[in-house]
Amino acid sequence: MKSLQQLAPRRLDALPFVDIELPKEKAMARVPLTVESVNPGTTILNVESVGFTPKQFVRLCHDNPDLRLELTARKEIVIMPPAHSETGWKEGDIYFQLRLWTEKDATGMAFGPNAGFTLPNGAVRSPDASWIRRERWDALTQRQKRSFAPICPDFIVELRSVSDTVAALKEKMSEYIANDAQLGWLIDPFEHEVHVYQPS
Repeated sequence: MKSLQQLAPRRLDALPFVDIELPKEKAMARVPLTVESVNPGTTILNVESVGFTPKQFVRLCHDNPDLRLELTARKEIVIMPPAHSETGWKEGDIYFQLRLWTEKDATGMAFGPNAGFTLPNGAVRSPDASWIRRERWDALTQRQKRSFAPICPDFIVELRSVSDTVAALKEKMSEYIANDAQLGWLIDPFEHEVHVYQPS
């Protein structure tokens, strides 16, 4: 049985668009969103002062299924543009490779870019691909699984797209690690870099 750490090879040869060494990067301190870290085309709505609740966010997503929405721990709604076609293909390939590994390993569940999770800090995030140990997933109720499950995946992959800033993605990766993720890959195909995040 492979451990989660064995999920990270030194090279990502299984992905045709990535052929680079994996450096190791420690989690960064969490910082508020700034103008420099907001992705072009992304809209940020601060709803903290109106008492916005997790149930209201679920309802907002249900009423607007065509929007890509996330909720930060600071009660900011993040409205993201659709992924570009090439990015969508790359995301699909990442999920496909993760799903193949998951079926062989049989110790966890793989999720694609449309799955949302409620992190311990209250943020609702949708990583491009993720994996959760089966015993952690099975501990959730059916009701929890059918919403934005209150769990942070063990393994996270975020793929930088043309509209993403590195600063915003690095902040998000640090947030995952601070909320119990055990391994994270931030893949930047434009700079030919992969940043690996693990708890320090």
